[in-house]
Amino acid sequence: MTSILLLLKDLEASTAFGLHLGKVAGPGDVITLDGSLGAGKTTITQAIGQGLAVPPDQYITSPTYSLLHEYLGRLPLYHMDLYRLAGEEEIEELGFEDYIYGNGLTVIEWPDRLGSLMPADRLHIELTSTSETARRAQLTAHGEGWRQRVLALLNHNDWAPEKLTD
Repeated sequence: MTSILLLLKDLEASTAFGLHLGKVAGPGDVITLDGSLGAGKTTITQAIGQGLAVPPDQYITSPTYSLLHEYLGRLPLYHMDLYRLAGEEEIEELGFEDYIYGNGLTVIEWPDRLGSLMPADRLHIELTSTSETARRAQLTAHGEGWRQRVLALLNHNDWAPEKLTD
């Protein structure tokens, strides 16, 4: 498991970060997003969608009430918000495993609801607000594919890595 802490100093840095994630995402990838309400989970997902070339007429919104939104870009983007679900039994009943283990990129907000359904290979991002526009992003790579992509983030100029643990 590899972990880095990034400082996203403003909205532009958060957008560049999400855009980068969308560009490096591959079929079957999973990104889990955690953080309090308003921490920027949907904002990051919107930028990921841009990196996946989701057309602007498919505006990415929070799926809090619908639980799942699907967008078509160079890969399908499955955006889940599990906040309103009690746990993995409900997730199984809804058939969400087909998306989580599908051929698109799955972005999951409130991933703690997954329980034993949590994918072994994933990028976990914990977002924390440090000001109105700045965020700290704690990235933890689970699996070798995400490990390499997280390490590549250390050489990017749009955000400031603060700490690496390997």
